[in-house]
Amino acid sequence: MSDDALLELFEGLRLADVRDGLDALGYHYRCSMDPSIRPLWRTSAVGIARTCRYLPYRGTVPRLDEKGYAEWSGWYYGHVCPYPWVDQLRPGDFVVIDASGVDAGLMGSENTLACVRRGARGFVTNGGVRDTDEVIRQRVPFWSAMVSKSMVQGRLQFESMGGAVCVGGVTVQPGDVVVADGDGVVVVPREAAEDAARLAREENRRDRAARRAHYEALGLPPDETVV
Repeated sequence: MSDDALLELFEGLRLADVRDGLDALGYHYRCSMDPSIRPLWRTSAVGIARTCRYLPYRGTVPRLDEKGYAEWSGWYYGHVCPYPWVDQLRPGDFVVIDASGVDAGLMGSENTLACVRRGARGFVTNGGVRDTDEVIRQRVPFWSAMVSKSMVQGRLQFESMGGAVCVGGVTVQPGDVVVADGDGVVVVPREAAEDAARLAREENRRDRAARRAHYEALGLPPDETVV
């Protein structure tokens, strides 16, 4: 099944529905990222995993004057901590960043928008994100282990892209389906995605019907979550 067709199966589903679908398939103790991976703001997103991995920097930071530091910083981005995966993003991708738990803002308000322009639907990392007031204002869906103040120089180095990574205690393979909302993040293995979506849709229908009955009894106006 194509990525686009697969994502259509998950449109409108809550993370809780998808989690229940995975349970019905026996994935009780897999797929849910640790509760420490939280959204910057209440939103939801679903996409196809695009993975990359960064490690703690092993070098030293030279003592430089302002001009020298600016030059070294540019060199660092180009040679130590580049973002080669950005150019490979496709519409529908969900960026999954294994940042090795380092407190550094690999992503911020500018480069997240650059990814959104290429079609990225969301981001998740076991590291940090910075410029968070702007990221929220720009309504970029982002889940992270922490909010960071610092840049990456002297803290992170690029390791690989397009391979398996571990984020929030979950192994993520490129092509898996990432579902995220206010409850956190779930990763659906590609091989189980169609069945998980079908079972999640059934759960969603049952829940909508039950909640709609409560709305009617309480005199609440119906909204998109029950219609």
